[in-house]
Amino acid sequence: MGQKPERKAIPENPPNQETAASSQQGKNVTIVAIGASAGGIEALSELMANLPSDTGMAFVLIQHLDPKHHSLLTELLSRKTAMVVTEVSDGLAAKANHVYVIPPNAMMSIVHQTLHLSAREESRGAHMSVDHFMRALAEQKGNRAIGVILSGSGTDGTLGMAEIQAHGGVTLAQDEASAKYDGMPRSAVAAGCVDYVLSPSGIAKELTRIARHPYVTRDSAIQSAGGAEAPAPIAGLNTIFQILRGATGVDFTHYRQTTILRRIQRRMVVHKIDQLESYAKFLQSHPSEVSALYQDMLINVTSFFRTPRVFDALKSTVFAAMQKNLSRERGIRIWTPGCASGEETYSVAIALLESLGDKASQIPIQFFGTDVSDLGVTRARNGVYPENIQADVSAERLRRFFTKTEGGYRVSKTIRDMCIFAQHNVLNDPPFSRMDLICCRNLLIYFEPALQSRVLSLFHYALRPNGFLVLGSSEGLGAAGGLFSVEDRAHKIFSRKGGVPQQADAVSVDSRGARTEYGPIRIPARQSESMWNYPEAQKEFDRQLLTQYVPAAVFVNDEMEIVHTRGDVSRYLKIAPGRASLNLMKMAREGLLVELRNGITRAKKEGAVVQKRNVRMKSATGDGEKPETAQSMHLVNFEVVPVTLASRKEPYFMVVFNEAPIEAQEQAPSRRVRARHESESARKRTAKLEQELAATKEYLQSVIETQEATNEELQSANEEILSSNEELQSTNEEMETAKEELQSTNEELTTVNDELRNRNSEISQINNDLINLLSSIDIAVIMIGSDLTIRRFTPKAQKFLGLIPGDIGRPLSNINPSIEIADLQAMVVQVVSDFHPLERELTDRLGVHYQFKILPYRTVENKIDGAVITIVDISPEKTGRKS
Repeated sequence: MGQKPERKAIPENPPNQETAASSQQGKNVTIVAIGASAGGIEALSELMANLPSDTGMAFVLIQHLDPKHHSLLTELLSRKTAMVVTEVSDGLAAKANHVYVIPPNAMMSIVHQTLHLSAREESRGAHMSVDHFMRALAEQKGNRAIGVILSGSGTDGTLGMAEIQAHGGVTLAQDEASAKYDGMPRSAVAAGCVDYVLSPSGIAKELTRIARHPYVTRDSAIQSAGGAEAPAPIAGLNTIFQILRGATGVDFTHYRQTTILRRIQRRMVVHKIDQLESYAKFLQSHPSEVSALYQDMLINVTSFFRTPRVFDALKSTVFAAMQKNLSRERGIRIWTPGCASGEETYSVAIALLESLGDKASQIPIQFFGTDVSDLGVTRARNGVYPENIQADVSAERLRRFFTKTEGGYRVSKTIRDMCIFAQHNVLNDPPFSRMDLICCRNLLIYFEPALQSRVLSLFHYALRPNGFLVLGSSEGLGAAGGLFSVEDRAHKIFSRKGGVPQQADAVSVDSRGARTEYGPIRIPARQSESMWNYPEAQKEFDRQLLTQYVPAAVFVNDEMEIVHTRGDVSRYLKIAPGRASLNLMKMAREGLLVELRNGITRAKKEGAVVQKRNVRMKSATGDGEKPETAQSMHLVNFEVVPVTLASRKEPYFMVVFNEAPIEAQEQAPSRRVRARHESESARKRTAKLEQELAATKEYLQSVIETQEATNEELQSANEEILSSNEELQSTNEEMETAKEELQSTNEELTTVNDELRNRNSEISQINNDLINLLSSIDIAVIMIGSDLTIRRFTPKAQKFLGLIPGDIGRPLSNINPSIEIADLQAMVVQVVSDFHPLERELTDRLGVHYQFKILPYRTVENKIDGAVITIVDISPEKTGRKS
């Protein structure tokens, strides 16, 4: 895609106009990314008109353009600013005091100071070109990146502004009052990633001020950890830490000082403050700024599937190892500390479900997402994200794991039910335990080395034996290397080492909880490795007790489905042949079915404990025997206890089984012996009762089977309804996607329409100027087209050639001039053919002399498209020459 010629309203380096900012043509120039869409041309024009030409910053404009229409934006903006306006070509280096415009049908990124273009991929839905560039800019320029969002519909730019803010840059957005379309700026403001909300002229004024602020002009190399910048005043920094600790309960004393200073300086830019002590005083008198600084400190920005190769490695390394030890009792537990707004937690959950496939429904899975930010945790629980996530989440994942909502997507309820989000400070709060995986990426980089060792030690404690730990690309184990083994060095995946004693690293603090000095942190001596851990011992005691001595018991819901078991229930329950089921009525051994159903029915109706004694049940060892012998039948006691859960409305029941006392078991044969000596009539009566009981059991069994068949039919119908609902949902998603495509196309057409409206306004102005010019000159001028038709003429020409306004568009041969001009049409044809002007003198009936000229009509492209006839009165000249 070729580069358009640069349009320069002033010389690129005007004489006597040298500023400090204009010298920043090197690698440290600040770059301002300006995103706009529908209605953005007016805002861009106003912004450029109010920006001085010597800010020392480079401006990159990312406008939603029609991919098939040539953009006039470069030409329009070049008339509004004295800066050089250029349409970007691949590999163009950004310079200070220049304006760069994205070309149509392209995506743009930046590496160091160089702008790179790539073809815009064909995809359904809106193209997030603003997000794409801003995120690349934030990563490359850090605090030298500035984001601006102007008029436009949709949510493009929200994620990019968040990235710029997270990397220390400043962000601005157009206010709703001045924005023609407020969708894009409103989305960014609602996400909490905008520092200033102003009109375009106000944004220009603020950019001019920021360009000269020390935070932006200071060399980034000096701001780095190894730079020569003077250390911040300890008194002012300690005051800020105390204010934050008092208001939020979070102590930032032991975070990396360079990172903390960068976040504080960014807030100082926002409030036009240059000195750290002045900002500390400002915090004391403005509680709202304390909250804003706290949120800035936490850097709550992330995205779905950040670094996709890490998730591929999780599937191939971690999740594959987990599947080898899967069990219903153990389940899977995963913790993501520093989860921000939940994207990381949900990404790991989606990757795990994809890896498990059909096994996912059979295994209890729990995800724990924690963060110190209550706002981030609240957003994570809601699971609602803007439509910008289309850039990070594939269409297949969006369809399978998300539901479309107004203005964005929501994580499906199935995944949200697996995820537990909580406010948790990994430095102070007790850690979770028995974790299979801890995914903690890009959190440790904000801690000093001693804190990193402490957190890694806590992670070692929280993991199960052979559990996994995943760190960020810039993080490592450091001094805690002896606690973990390396599984995948490239993707920072580690496994917990067994048999390693727990460490108790701590940070040296004074009595008020503040670090005593800046520099190395004092580490107290390691605590005794034989330290008694009462909670762990108690858990082990409970586990042994439940395993060996608890009676056999099952917990069932209102539909008789078993939800939990305790003890050895295999003596009383067994898997029924056919389709696997956890229904208690299907799993009950022979002899228990009727009494179990009656007992649970009574317990449900009366809400009280129901006991059954000496119930005859077929033994587990007699499953294959046909006759009911003494060896195959034995007596069982059980009781049904109603259970109420505070978090559930439906009833639950606990069924506790026990073997009948030995005396009852021994009495059974003696009763049969005594029965043989009863009278014949008693035996007949017993036989009759048994027959009736058998018949009743058969009838009850048929009723039960009929009910189960009905339930299966209802379940089948319910599955069909669910399938239909999924199809309707899929259709609705397609319609939503089509709506997004139409909206995107409408934005592009609106942009083209804005350009054409501007061009039409210019043409109207030129037309008005031409009409006034022709009306004001006292010379007869006639413009003839290449087809010899009349295009325009001056009022003076009406007199000489007898023209009227209706003659415009008529052939030249149809007019009847008042001055006799021989071969007029032939002369015009000759001039149009050979491109040479023709000049003659004419005399009217009154003897007045005129100069008659025919000139070629030349277009901007230097093509001949007709002729121009002029008639000038030269009588005074003739008279003067004769005298």
